[in-house]
Amino acid sequence: MSIEVLNESGEVPSPVPEQELADLGRHVLEQLRVHPQAELTITLVDEAAMAALHERWMDLPGPTDVMSFPMDELRPGHDEEDPAEGVLGDVVLCPSVARKQAAAAGHAVGDELLLLTTHGILHLLGFDHAEPEDECEMFDLQRTLLLTFLAQRGRTTTAAPEAGRA
Repeated sequence: MSIEVLNESGEVPSPVPEQELADLGRHVLEQLRVHPQAELTITLVDEAAMAALHERWMDLPGPTDVMSFPMDELRPGHDEEDPAEGVLGDVVLCPSVARKQAAAAGHAVGDELLLLTTHGILHLLGFDHAEPEDECEMFDLQRTLLLTFLAQRGRTTTAAPEAGRA
């Protein structure tokens, strides 16, 4: 599995270590049985870059917390079929927006970024939350994936795992 983390946000050090974001990505992809040769990029950007992406691709003003850009339309694997190989796509995070959201919610920015990363990867895999039943399925899965990742590391989170706005 190839997971590249790029910090183009100007925040050094990043609120979440690059290795932890890569480890989370690997955990999510393994749990969902995505092909072991799948490729994922996680990029942290500043507010100006995120605002430009948000306006160009969503036709909405200002920066947002997370955006997902799927490439090969990979989906979670199932028992009856082998998962497809390919490029999953890109998750783009904006740490400064995440920081504001974390402060408003009363939890750590690192927890918010882990939550948003999980949320973005699920979008790459075709999950959505436009309809109530889809929202319930996506947020339940998001909660499970994030909490199992943190439990493996002997940690908990203060972020509400059902959150996610993208």
